[in-house]
Amino acid sequence: MEKIRNLLKNPLTKGGIIGLVIGLIIGLVIGLPVLGWWLFPVQWKDADPSYLREDLKAQYFCMVIDSYKLTKNDATAISRLDSMGINALNYSAAVNKYHSEGCSYTSTDKTIIALTTKLSVLPAVGVTQPVVKATPTPTAAAKNNGTTGILLGLLCVLFLGIGGLLIYKFVFQKRKSKEQIPPISDMQDFENPLENTDFEPAVEETFKVATPSSDMPAAHFMTTYVIGDDLYDDSFSIDTAKGEFLGECGVGISDTVGVGEPKKISAFEVWLFDKNDTQTVTKVLMSARAMNDPLIRQRLASKGEPILVEPGQQIVLETPSLQLQAKVIEVVYGQGALPAGSYFERLTLELSVWPK
Repeated sequence: MEKIRNLLKNPLTKGGIIGLVIGLIIGLVIGLPVLGWWLFPVQWKDADPSYLREDLKAQYFCMVIDSYKLTKNDATAISRLDSMGINALNYSAAVNKYHSEGCSYTSTDKTIIALTTKLSVLPAVGVTQPVVKATPTPTAAAKNNGTTGILLGLLCVLFLGIGGLLIYKFVFQKRKSKEQIPPISDMQDFENPLENTDFEPAVEETFKVATPSSDMPAAHFMTTYVIGDDLYDDSFSIDTAKGEFLGECGVGISDTVGVGEPKKISAFEVWLFDKNDTQTVTKVLMSARAMNDPLIRQRLASKGEPILVEPGQQIVLETPSLQLQAKVIEVVYGQGALPAGSYFERLTLELSVWPK
């Protein structure tokens, strides 16, 4: 999924061009042989005999001669031969040709001689004969296939339009909205202004922070949980200034305490995904009550390293090529029947990501 998202963001990369070429080839294979030649081939009836194969023309030629022997109708015979492209100038050659293709008549046959005489004399005396040319008309199946083809074409256009809208919404519009959002330092909180990190590497006794490769992060996000948001799960795409996809990060609910609505969140997960790594690094931010409970701490340890949340605290997650610093901006515990420090009423985190 990450590779597909990366290709959509950078369609002109080598992988994106290869994908476009493969899609074009698959489309041609489905459109021409499968739909055009197999499922919905064009069918015709009452076509001109000149469209027949040579062996079938030989059979038709024999049928014309057989009919002429019975009816002696010069006009009908000449009209039928003319529809095959045979006239006085090439009749003798046609007799030998169709005889070699399987017709039993030869140039010495009496019927052939009589008809040859008619054909050779008529142009000389200026007598014209009515010539009926059959116009190919599509069969009902061909008409149905034509209607089906139009419907398929409309469906293809519809799907392409929907695909274009989805790509515009999730790729270009998202990128445009990111460009239009002012820096967090220029934004004002709706209640209390929150102090942002100056991005200077901090060193604390509990958490050792590696020095980032540059002062300014490649990605910077703010996320806030407020009690009642039972589906809280923020995720962010990490991209370079040139739009290159590096990975993803986010914060989500890890554990709850008590019963009833709204959910009472006692732990959150902070995670970092690196496109160059197969694993996602996760740390669990726990309330004071959950951290002091050995059973809860042991159960949540399987998800990631357990950490007690404190205001101003800075948590570091590292992958082979990325480093995420999550700073706790605001922590407010809920008040109620549960013991103090059991669940969060509000939690604000500042996420900053640097490439190594």
